[in-house]
Amino acid sequence: MSVLFKNARILATVNGSFKVLDGAFLGVSGKKINYIGTNRPSFPYDSEKDMHDRLLMPGLVNGHAHSAMNLLKGIGSDLPLQDWLNTIWPVEGRMREQELVSGMEMVVLEMLAGGTTSFSDMYLKPMVTQKVIGESGIKADLCRVVMGGDENTDYLTFQNRVEALEFHKEFYNAYDGRLHVDWSVHAEYTIADRIAEKWAEEIQTLGGRLHIHLSETRTEHENCINKRGITPAGWFNKLGFFNVPTYAAHCVWVSDEDMAIMKDKGVTAVHNPSSNMKLGSGFAPVQKMLDRGINVALGTDGSASNNNVNMFEEIHLASVIHNGYHTDPTIMKPADVIKMATVNGAMAQGRPDTGSLEVGKCADIIAINLDAPHMVPDHDTLALIAYSAQASDVCMTMVDGKILYENVNFLTMDRERIFHDYKKSCEFLSKS
Repeated sequence: MSVLFKNARILATVNGSFKVLDGAFLGVSGKKINYIGTNRPSFPYDSEKDMHDRLLMPGLVNGHAHSAMNLLKGIGSDLPLQDWLNTIWPVEGRMREQELVSGMEMVVLEMLAGGTTSFSDMYLKPMVTQKVIGESGIKADLCRVVMGGDENTDYLTFQNRVEALEFHKEFYNAYDGRLHVDWSVHAEYTIADRIAEKWAEEIQTLGGRLHIHLSETRTEHENCINKRGITPAGWFNKLGFFNVPTYAAHCVWVSDEDMAIMKDKGVTAVHNPSSNMKLGSGFAPVQKMLDRGINVALGTDGSASNNNVNMFEEIHLASVIHNGYHTDPTIMKPADVIKMATVNGAMAQGRPDTGSLEVGKCADIIAINLDAPHMVPDHDTLALIAYSAQASDVCMTMVDGKILYENVNFLTMDRERIFHDYKKSCEFLSKS
C-alpha cells in the first residue's frame, strides 16, 4: 500500500540538518518514505491525504521508560529517589502478569496519542509484555533487568540472567524488527559485584545493546566513589560494559572524566528532565555532553517518577531549564532538543533507518495540528515545536507506513477494553 500526504508543512532532514517545507508532499510506499518535495511526484499512490494546517515531523523516540509503572502513579510523591524506591518496590512486587500487561497497554495508548513511535523500556517480565508491541504496531527496545544477587548466588542459574537470555533468544528482532531486545543492568548500586563482572563478560561475547541507569543522584555517584574509589561510569567501563553500545539514563552527576569515557566509548546519555526535577535529582550537564560530541537522547522515565510519558513536555523542559539554570538563553537550541527526541534516540536504539524524514527511511511519522490558538503564528517552526506544541496536538501517528492513531482513534488497540482491564489492575494493587 502507498499513500501521498499533500499540502503539508514538513520537517524534513537534508544533509543532517532540519529543513522546513511548506505546501509540500511526502510519499510512503510500504514501510518506507519514497518521496519528499514541494512538487507533486510523478508516480501514483493508492490514496492521498490532505494535510492542510498539519505539520509532518519524525515520530518521537522515548529513550528511557518503565512502562507499567504508570500503575504506581502518585505513589511515593515528593520523596527523594532512595526513599521513593523503598516505597515503590513493595507495591511493584505485588504486580501479577495481568498488571504488567495492562500497564504496558495503557502506556502505549498514551505514547501513540502523544506522537511516540518507538521507546526503550526497562521493566519487569518483558517476556509477557512484549505481546503489546506486536499487537499495537509501535516500536520498542525491551530488556529483562539484571539486578540483585549476592556472593552466594549461582551465576549460571541466576533467574535474572536466565530470563534475559531466554527473552533475547526468543524475541530479538520480532515483529518484523519492531522489537529490539537489549541487555540491562539496573544500576551500579543494585547489583552484586560478582554478578556484574560475569554479566559484563557474557554480554561482550553475545553483542547487542545495553540499557542502564547512571549517576542519577549525587548520593549514588558519591557512594560509589567512597565504596570503590571510582565513579559509576568508571566502574561500568572498568568491567567492560561499555564495550557494547550503551545508553545510560539520567547522567545527572557525571564528571568531566566520566564524559570523556562516554565520548570514547560511544555511550549515549538519555536526559530525563521531568523525572530529575520531580525527584530533586538535579540538572544533567547536557550542553557539556553535546559540546563533547556525546550522543544525547531524551526520555520520560517511568510514570511514577514523572506522571506521564509526554515527550513534548520533555522537549519543552529540556529546551528551557538549562537556560534558566545557567542564566544563559543561548545554551539549548530547539534543533538540538528535537534531534535528542528523534534521531539521537533512534541512534541509541540501533535504528539508523528512522528518526528523520528522509527518502529511504522508515515511515515513522507524526502529524501535528497547526490550527490551534497556541500554534499560531509560525515565525520559526522549530521554536514552535520546542516551546508551543503539546502532546494533544498530535493528530496522526504512523509506524512503518501504518497509521496506528488518527484523530483521537486508536486503529490497532481496543481502548475500551484496555481501560477496563487497567481499572481492574489498579483496584487489585490498591487492595492487595
